[in-house]
Formats: sequence, structure tokens, C-alpha cells
Amino acid sequence: MGSNVLAVRGRREREAPGTRGWPGALPSIPHEPSWEDAPLMPLRTFEAHETARLRELEGLPLASFRSRLLAFAIDLAVVLAGAVAVGMPEALRKSRETGHDVVVAFDPFHSLAGIAFLLAYVGLVGWLWDGRTIGKRLLGIRVVSLTGERITLWQSVERTMGYGASALEGGFGFLQYFFHANRRTVHDRIAETIVIRERR
Repeated sequence: MGSNVLAVRGRREREAPGTRGWPGALPSIPHEPSWEDAPLMPLRTFEAHETARLRELEGLPLASFRSRLLAFAIDLAVVLAGAVAVGMPEALRKSRETGHDVVVAFDPFHSLAGIAFLLAYVGLVGWLWDGRTIGKRLLGIRVVSLTGERITLWQSVERTMGYGASALEGGFGFLQYFFHANRRTVHDRIAETIVIRERR
């Protein structure tokens, strides 16, 4: 009896792993490592980098719609004057050749020249003057970044390009000033900015 038990035990130990108790079964295939076994990359967590900045801005007086509108009108007049100054020689030449009136075409939101002047003046000057343009200086208001101490060049350019988005649907993007808690228009939200009234 004892010898039979030892014989069965020896036979089972000689069987390939995974085939014990299954006559004629194939040996089990060794497990090969796959991408599922690789350690997962550590997940990045959300960093509220602007939280401290928002606390710094809390309580600052926001610019009124009237002051923003007047500043925008002044800046458009500056851009128009620049476009006329650049386009006048060509317009005079065409007028002499055709006998027609002198016409300088200007479209600040759709023509390449208009967009270029907007970016050069509002975008670049707004960045160099830390959120101020001629119109904003005259009205005592300033564009302020929600993410840093100073507005960046990209924010200034992005905000300038955002005027086109605010002008859609009959200027509804500008009118969102009245619906947003912090008086932000579409181009303000695009560039992560607010417009404040500077204390004098």
C-alpha cells in the first residue's frame, strides 16, 4: 500500500506544471510579461496655480462698460488712423489713374491689414504697457491677467484676436459683460483676463 502511494506521488511530480490530474494535457505556456504588467505612469494632478493670484485680485474695482466702450472706440480710431496713413499713398495713386474718389479700405476684423494693425497696436502696445493702450490710459482702466503678475504677450495677442469672437452674433460677446459675475466678455475669458479701474 505504502509503495503504491509513493509511486503515484513520484509520477505526479514528474508531470509538467499545469497538467496534474489531466491525462494527455499539454504543458502550460510560461507567462510572458505584457504592457498590462508594466507599472502605470504616475497621474498628473490639477495644480491651482492661479488661486493665489485670484486672491491678490480680490476686491479690485472693475471697469465700467462705458469706460471700456470709450477706450475701445479710441483704440479703433488710432488703428484707423494708422491704416489710413499706410494706405493713403496707394489710394491716391489709384485715384489719379482712375479719376475716382480716394478710398482707403479698412476692416479691422476681416481684412489682413486690419488684423495686422489690431495685433500690432492693441496686442503689442497692450503687452508693452502692461495691459494699457492709449484708450485705456485715457479712461484709467487696465487689462489684468488672472494667471500671472503681468499680462503676457500671448495673452495680449489672444485677447486682441478674441475681439472677433466677441463681435459675432451682433456683438453678443461684448454684451456678456452684463451677464458675467466679474464683468468678463468673451475675449476676456479667452485670454483669462479682467479689466479693472485703476486707482488714482
